[in-house]
Amino acid sequence: MHAPVSLHISTFLPRFYITSLQCSILLCGVAIATSIYLILRSERKKAAVGRREMQLFLLGYIVIEICEIFTVGEFPLKSSVRIAFTGIHIGFIIATTWILMLNAVVGYQIIDDGTPMSLGLMIASALVLLIGTGYIALDTGFSWTNYWDSSYDAPKFRNIALYVLYQLAPLVFLVAFFVLEAILVLRVLGETRPMIYLGVAALLFALGQIFNYVVSKYICDGTSGKIDGAMFETLFTLLSVVTIWVFWSSITEDDWPMPVGNTYP
Repeated sequence: MHAPVSLHISTFLPRFYITSLQCSILLCGVAIATSIYLILRSERKKAAVGRREMQLFLLGYIVIEICEIFTVGEFPLKSSVRIAFTGIHIGFIIATTWILMLNAVVGYQIIDDGTPMSLGLMIASALVLLIGTGYIALDTGFSWTNYWDSSYDAPKFRNIALYVLYQLAPLVFLVAFFVLEAILVLRVLGETRPMIYLGVAALLFALGQIFNYVVSKYICDGTSGKIDGAMFETLFTLLSVVTIWVFWSSITEDDWPMPVGNTYP
């Protein structure tokens, strides 16, 4: 009879780390495929308000997930390439959340949706945020001008510009989106059921951020840094994006209403 063998959980951590890394990349792939599917589904909703604008949001989310494969997913890359993807990633986060907020504005029909003016203003303003934020992030990483080198000064390692653009601005845009949509649904449309989808989307996004900023520390400590909350953040953000699309679909028409009665003389 063999003596009992004592196994410590750390024995399995390297293998689990590989699995966790693969899961992060896999989830990004699922998010990209899901977004493409939603873009195609949106194309069928011919009469839907903000159809093109919603597709723009999904395209931005696809780029974010592609960047996450090489940043959050810890795909093996040279440091310079990773810095480039990180800069693009940060730039698209703020640009995409801005587009999402404008999607809520589109619902008020201040400007006709899907028109060159509507799409042009949305794309142009998003490009300003993308280029501006991306430049600051890349200049910080590559030290092109050395203007942001103070970000590397210990012990603070602080970059106020990136903090505002990467952390605060997207949060403001998201809060504005949820508030504007809630007013639109409750006051303008006079409905309550879509608020369930909107509330679930907000909850799922909040859970993702909790895993990323709060729970992640405890996951890292418990696994000696082998796993963090990024994988869960990717999952909950994906579910939130899908729920936002379901919410948008629930308050829009799939097709133009057919005329009632005999139209022939």
